Amino acid sequence: MPSTANTAPVPRLGQRYAFVVVGVIFFCLLFSAGLRSTPSVLLDPLQQAFGWSRSIISLAAAIGIFFYGMVGPFAAAAMDHFGLRRVVLVSLVAMAVSSAASAYMTQTWHLIALWGLFSGIASGAVATVLGATIANRWFVKHRGLAMGILTASTATGNLIFLPVLAALASSSDWRRAVWAVAIAMLVMVPLVWKLVPGRPADVGLLPYGSDPANPPAPAAPRVGFIATTFGALKRASRTAAFWYLFATFWVCGFTTNGLVGTHLIALCGDHGIAPVAAAGLLSLMGVFDLIGTTASGWLTDRYDPRRLLFVYYGLRGVSLIVLPYTNFSFYSLSIFAVFYGLDWIATVPPTLRLATDAFGERDAPIVFGWIVAGHQIGAATAAWMGGAIRQATGSYLMAFVISGATGIAAAVIALMVKRQRATPEPVAA
Repeated sequence: MPSTANTAPVPRLGQRYAFVVVGVIFFCLLFSAGLRSTPSVLLDPLQQAFGWSRSIISLAAAIGIFFYGMVGPFAAAAMDHFGLRRVVLVSLVAMAVSSAASAYMTQTWHLIALWGLFSGIASGAVATVLGATIANRWFVKHRGLAMGILTASTATGNLIFLPVLAALASSSDWRRAVWAVAIAMLVMVPLVWKLVPGRPADVGLLPYGSDPANPPAPAAPRVGFIATTFGALKRASRTAAFWYLFATFWVCGFTTNGLVGTHLIALCGDHGIAPVAAAGLLSLMGVFDLIGTTASGWLTDRYDPRRLLFVYYGLRGVSLIVLPYTNFSFYSLSIFAVFYGLDWIATVPPTLRLATDAFGERDAPIVFGWIVAGHQIGAATAAWMGGAIRQATGSYLMAFVISGATGIAAAVIALMVKRQRATPEPVAA
């Protein structure tokens, strides 16, 4: 579907306009990730304001994480069917409305509906799968680097907003945090409307790095985005590569958003560290995630992505097992934050590269969306598990040891992925 966006800088920038699109989408992903991090800073304020248990609030966070992941493959197909710009705009408005409405919630079902169902679905369309779609549509050269930058924005936004949101939520009125998120979503609406076409061809361009003498063939039309979504899954699910990538990304979500992103502030609280200071550690992770994930994209353009994943998951697993046994001093936590930040979501560019190699550029964003669903199922599992283990045992120790063990297992699984095309790419879904 052609875009009617007003893209005045296009003639002057040519193929470099791809970086304008990356810049706008970077901030969409950044702010969307900030929305997804909000439940973690609301754990204590909502408990104090309404008397809701930590397990109920964790359940709402887990539901939001689950839907955030499950909507990904449908969002990728919807971008094909309805247009990327239209899907992103609707999602930004929906996130703003659900966040603002939560300022008026009084019942636990309000929390589950707004921060679980609605914000989960809306934010799932403005997430990693959007970055994958942009990278595959707009780049031939430096595709891994573009995906690294966009992936970094997702994780970095999740982390750097935490100190601000924690400060707002810890003030006399926790509602300031949700209003800040709603305003951030609305700020991006006019920028996306004006500057983001659906495809390079919509504004007379080729993807960055394409040879004008040998342009890519136009994609065959798809019939029905639901059929497209499940058709790509059906083809991918017949291959071992899909299940290996799904399993490793399940572990990625389990060890990042689900456990550390949701429960690190509470873990630090168990050791006498104030919420704002603990959120600062996550913010530090966000800064180093921007470096680490961008570097991972650069490395993915040059090295075997399976070996990169082996290193990332192995080191992540060891660090999670070690963390509960540290003394939780400023020094030890700072080392953990820097190390874990560099590795936070550096797994995404290699995983997308392996998915593109296995399933082709046409199916890859949708298949990657299903793989991201595995990431969020893992994250939802850890978000619930962390709260349940803490409530049952009075400690997060077992949760972190289990999570670390899954990271080591994922490192081994990553080496088992084959890089050749797993199935012929269909002409039409």
